[in-house]
Amino acid sequence: MSLFDCTCEATSGHARALTYETAHGSFQTPMFMPVGTSATVKGVTVGQLNDLKSQVVLANTYHLSLRPGADVVEEAGGVHGFSHYDGPMLTDSGGFQVFSLADTVKLDDDGLTFRSIYDGSKVRWTPETNMAIQEQLGADIAMQLDQCAPYPAEKAFVAKAVDLSAKWARRCLVAHQRADQTLFGIVQGGMHLDLRLDSIRLLREIEDESLAAGGRRFGGFGIGGYSVGEDHEVMFETLGDVARACPEDRPRYLMGVGNPTTLVRAVREGVDMFDCVLPTRTARMGTAFSSTGRMNMRNAKFTRDFGPLDPTCTCPTCQNHSRSYIRHLVKQNEMLGGILLSIHNLHYLLDLMRRAREAVLADSYEEFYGEWMASPAAKDY
Repeated sequence: MSLFDCTCEATSGHARALTYETAHGSFQTPMFMPVGTSATVKGVTVGQLNDLKSQVVLANTYHLSLRPGADVVEEAGGVHGFSHYDGPMLTDSGGFQVFSLADTVKLDDDGLTFRSIYDGSKVRWTPETNMAIQEQLGADIAMQLDQCAPYPAEKAFVAKAVDLSAKWARRCLVAHQRADQTLFGIVQGGMHLDLRLDSIRLLREIEDESLAAGGRRFGGFGIGGYSVGEDHEVMFETLGDVARACPEDRPRYLMGVGNPTTLVRAVREGVDMFDCVLPTRTARMGTAFSSTGRMNMRNAKFTRDFGPLDPTCTCPTCQNHSRSYIRHLVKQNEMLGGILLSIHNLHYLLDLMRRAREAVLADSYEEFYGEWMASPAAKDY
C-alpha cells in the first residue's frame, strides 16, 4: 500500500472495515483513539499502550503549541520522538479548545486571537499558522482549523460557522505541504442536516479545485460539532446521513465521542474512527466500564469483593487486581487506582472496536449490534 491509501476490506450494512496506511504503519477500523492531549495518555505509558494494542494516539495542537512549544517538539523529532510513541498519531487543530474559551476569543475571517490558558499571553492563529504548527508537531494526520459551533445555537450562526470553516479548509489545504502527513477536512453544521450536507459539498468542491490545480485532497473527513451538549438521540437524527454523504474511499472520523453504546451505534451508521477523553477521565474519578455497565469503585459494596473488575475482561488490571484492591486505591486517592482503571477502560473500548471489526469482516454486524443493545452494558451508557 502507498502512503495514505485506504482499503475497504468488508462492509456489513453501513458498517465498514478499513485499513489505512500512514508513515508510522497502518491502522484498521472501526477503531478508538486514546487521547494524549499533551503527548501523553494520562497515567498510561507507551509500553502499556502498545500492550493494549492501541493503534493511533491523538495529541492536541493547542496545548502542545503553548507548552512546551511546537519548536521544542520539532527539535525532539516531532511528537513521535518527543513521546517515544512509534505508531500512527493524529493532532487535532486545537480549534475546539480555543472556541471552548469563547470569552477570550476574537474571531475574524482571517483567523482567531486568544489568550493562553497558561500565562495569559496573546496568541494569533490563521489557517496557515495552524498548519505550520501541526507540520512541526509531525503527526501522521493533521486536522484543518475550523469553527465549532456550540449547542444550542441559532441556525444562522451555525451556517456562518460552516461557511468560515470551509474558507479555512481551502486555505489549510493550500498551506499544508508536509508529504508524510495527511490533512483531514472537518464537517460542521450542528444538528442541521442541510447545513451538514452543505459542509460536505463545500469540502468536496475544495479538494476538486485543489486536485485540478495539481494539489492534494483531504486524507479523510472529520465529523465535528457533535457531542457538544446535545442528547445523543439528537445526534443520531442526522449522523448516519452525514457519515454516508462523506466519500466512501476515505475514513470518517466522529470527533470527541467515547461512549461505548454510541460507538457501536455510530459504526452501524458508517463511522470508522473515534476519540475521547472519557475512558481515562472517568477512570481518574474512580469509574470502571464493564460488561454489566459502569461501576463506581468508591462504592462500599466492593470493600470485600475480591473478584476482578469484569470477569469477561482480559486486560492486565482484571487479570491481576481485585475490585477490593482497586476500591482501596481509589478511596485513598492513590495514583495507581486511576492508572489501573485507565488501562482497563481503554482496553474495554479498544476491544469493543476490535470485536466490531470482526463482526464487519464476518458480515454479522447487525447481530453484534443487537447483542450489544440487549446487553446490560448498553443500558448504562
